[in-house]
Amino acid sequence: MELFNTLTRQKEKFKPVKEGEVLFYQCGPTVYSTQHIGNLRAAVLADIIYRTFLYNNYKVKFARNYTDVGHLVSDGDTGEDKMEKGVKREGLSPTQIADKYINIYEDDNKDLNNLVPTYQPRATEYVKEMQAMVQVLLDKGFAYTTPLAIYFDISKIKDYTKLSGQNLEENRSGAGIGEVGDPEKKNSADFAIWFFRAGTHEKAIQYWPSPFTSPLVENGNGFPGWHIECSAMSKVLLGDTLDIHMGGIEHVPVHHTNEIAQSESANNKPFVNYWLHNEHLLVNNGKMSKSGGTSYILADIKEKGFNPLALRYFFLQAHYRSKQNFTWEALQAAQTGLDRLIGNISSLGTVVGEINEKFKNNFNEAISDDFNTPQALAIVHELLKSNLTNEDKLATFYDFNRVLGLTRSYVLKIETGKFELKVGEVKITLIPAVIPENVQKIKEERETARQNKNWKQADELRDKILALGYEIKDTEKGQEIIKK
Repeated sequence: MELFNTLTRQKEKFKPVKEGEVLFYQCGPTVYSTQHIGNLRAAVLADIIYRTFLYNNYKVKFARNYTDVGHLVSDGDTGEDKMEKGVKREGLSPTQIADKYINIYEDDNKDLNNLVPTYQPRATEYVKEMQAMVQVLLDKGFAYTTPLAIYFDISKIKDYTKLSGQNLEENRSGAGIGEVGDPEKKNSADFAIWFFRAGTHEKAIQYWPSPFTSPLVENGNGFPGWHIECSAMSKVLLGDTLDIHMGGIEHVPVHHTNEIAQSESANNKPFVNYWLHNEHLLVNNGKMSKSGGTSYILADIKEKGFNPLALRYFFLQAHYRSKQNFTWEALQAAQTGLDRLIGNISSLGTVVGEINEKFKNNFNEAISDDFNTPQALAIVHELLKSNLTNEDKLATFYDFNRVLGLTRSYVLKIETGKFELKVGEVKITLIPAVIPENVQKIKEERETARQNKNWKQADELRDKILALGYEIKDTEKGQEIIKK
């Protein structure tokens, strides 16, 4: 497998820290509001990476965090805490805000058919571990204390900008005066690893006692800086050195740069071997904007009648390192493409044959080449147009779908009277009968109508299913749908 490493700016052969295992961390959402589809694209792309390693028989430890404290509106340690912003907006407690938006995010991930990560830590559950890392940085002389905060001193390390390649002197000269939040801060780029409940944060809702001292607070009361969270949680869950750390391209100059600085200074080991960054999702060739009405969420997609898996299919049509432009027309094209794909799969019959090795090798070569999903989809279409038997096409597609995740569920039907299922080997006599989601929905509506003895509506819904190319039969075990 080859991955493009932001740190070295080149594609590299993947060599894990531990043989046969992948330690994978993704920066997760700040859970103060519903995540827009740009953030959901990042979740789908991480899911593809997760699935690709599983497909290649790696054991994967995948952690994606929830930030439920400490992320200020500006990534540069200024402004209001995002969680407090949610609290003020809705009149709920921080825990209620976090619970609400974590539930929505997890439901969205289910709709998009994303696998559940191995670990989903909340920042508030790891405050002691963050404090321990802050103390190590203080003890080693990499951090210093002011009455308002504890800062990481970037002048203590030589390669602070190795990930971004930025010139800090140029940044400073072009920065202007700006807001000076703490007059005792040594360098403008020094970043907070612990905020005391003082100054602009003296009324902070979320705070914890700490071993640190400030003349302005009792018991060291305060809260962690956003950057220290991922460093502490990844260390606890995955270890000092990670194989892969993924996040949005916007995290390169500040958040991920700061994670590297504090982790490597505290642990005296390389923090991450492969940095992966996904590009932005545009809307109508512009940045998503709440004020402009283009910061869409998955509920907006579903409200317009689209299958969430059409959005997944749309995301897979662009490489993770490429910008992608969302329009409603593009989503409609993706819906049409997905429906056509599912229809083709359904037309292959019910018997699963052998996985074709040539197509499998081509698919794996594409997906293992820095997770090239557009090329992987092209191979799926080549497969369906090939002269392979229907049985072998079906087996091969379902092997590919372990990575693509384009179908959520299917009915298994016993052909031989003997129940056999071999995970990872689709040489079985059990059949995935793929029913498009719109047909499945009508089936469920018809079942409700039948339970309510609304026979006229049930007949009308049966006719709708017939018009879509499927036949429905009422059996002792319930409704059965068959492709005509």
